[in-house]
Amino acid sequence: MIKEQLTFLIVDDVVSMRNAINSLLRSLGYRHIFAAKDGAEALQILRSRPINVVVSDWEMPVMDGLALLKAVRADPRLQKLPFLMVSDGTNRQRIKEVISSGASDFLLKPYTGRDMISRIERVIYWRPRETGAVLQHPDQNKSGRPTILVVDDIPDNLFLLSNLFKDEYRVRAANNGETALAICQSDDPPDLVLLDVMMPSMNGFEVAKRMRGHPVSEHIPIIFVTAMGNNDARLKGFELGAIDFVAKPINPEVLKPRVRNFMHYVEAHKQLQDDYDAMQELSRLREDVKNLLRYDMKQPLTEAIGLIQALADDASLDATQVGKLQAIEGMSLQTLNMINLSSELYKIETGVFQLNAQAVNIDGILRCVAEISRHRFAAKQLTVTVSEADGQLPKSLGDAMLCYTLFDNLVKNACVAAPENSTVLIFVVNENPIRIKIRRKGTVPDTLRDGFFDKFGDQDSSADAGIDVYAARLFSEAQNGNITLEVSEEQNLTTVSVSLPAFSGETP
Repeated sequence: MIKEQLTFLIVDDVVSMRNAINSLLRSLGYRHIFAAKDGAEALQILRSRPINVVVSDWEMPVMDGLALLKAVRADPRLQKLPFLMVSDGTNRQRIKEVISSGASDFLLKPYTGRDMISRIERVIYWRPRETGAVLQHPDQNKSGRPTILVVDDIPDNLFLLSNLFKDEYRVRAANNGETALAICQSDDPPDLVLLDVMMPSMNGFEVAKRMRGHPVSEHIPIIFVTAMGNNDARLKGFELGAIDFVAKPINPEVLKPRVRNFMHYVEAHKQLQDDYDAMQELSRLREDVKNLLRYDMKQPLTEAIGLIQALADDASLDATQVGKLQAIEGMSLQTLNMINLSSELYKIETGVFQLNAQAVNIDGILRCVAEISRHRFAAKQLTVTVSEADGQLPKSLGDAMLCYTLFDNLVKNACVAAPENSTVLIFVVNENPIRIKIRRKGTVPDTLRDGFFDKFGDQDSSADAGIDVYAARLFSEAQNGNITLEVSEEQNLTTVSVSLPAFSGETP
């Protein structure tokens, strides 16, 4: 899509920030730009007109950027919308949350116009990079040393401060407020400003105020260097975001360690953008693997299972050949089961799963699962059987692959917990909804029953039992069914019952 056709939405509660980003985008040739003061207003815009790119601040009232991001990713129409998150946050755990919530990219304040342009181009034109590619933060083009800007209208003061720090830092100098602002709002801004207060034309307080109104300079730290020592002046400076006041005449033995200590924070803050880029790259690589599982592997595997099932129904095959085909089918279904657990479960948990309901042959699935379980738990000498029903078993309305994973998980869980030489019984109650019951000897401990279907809730039998029954619950609910646990202390039995809608002969 050419620039003239792209539509942007800028979300920020500060008017000057919205205007600055708007101006930057227009200078690049973008013309269709909307703005919102918070996430709630942004959602209204997103749901009322087509938007191609969102650039959102994180910290906002009413609805912040993270809440907006989650709402966007939960909306099927907006899931793939490029979303650039901008923040001055330094909490790595929060940044991990931004990645896991689906941000296309992240830009840490303070940033330059060049940084913003780079990130916008990445979210618009991003393509998977070759393995081993290393992301480079835009500031890595600069000198390796942090930069200090010294601002003072007296040449002797500029000379003194410049010589004081030139061995440790890259030092730039400005003898008036206008020059200082131009440097701070350029593509090569300083990491720290040592700012005199009393200057002609534009004093230090006015410089600080204008810095705070521009996205490039709003978060650059300021240390006021001044002869003004009254409380009112100090209060005004701190309200403008100063991190410290240093009194004139300057004491180098005091000022140098103050600056050095703060520069350690500056370096850590800059490193955070590189850390984010590395985390984002790993996340994208993991997503590429997930996509491989969800789409590239699942479709041909499903088709192969269908061919195997068709071959097994061929009357010309003998029992040995049918048995081998069933074994191949079982192994293929186990592989599909793993894919479902990594992909469909993820979709359901994140609210993006969409059911394509079809008629499902429950009897065939249950018999296949039972046969696999007999071989899987042969060492326990279990009898895994599907009870013969009166008349033809009904079909359910749902997703065949989800049903397979659902019942394979439940039967596996029952077999793990069942005593050796016992029976795991599977039977169907022909009603609407259809009820499928899986019964075994032994009872789930009373303390675990309430949370049996919670994630990692069932620790009765194995470390991974919880994910099995948790996934079974979500897969049943995704097909408009439900799942319950029944425990009989008197009979020493545990039964898991799954209800699924019956197929009426028509699909929705």
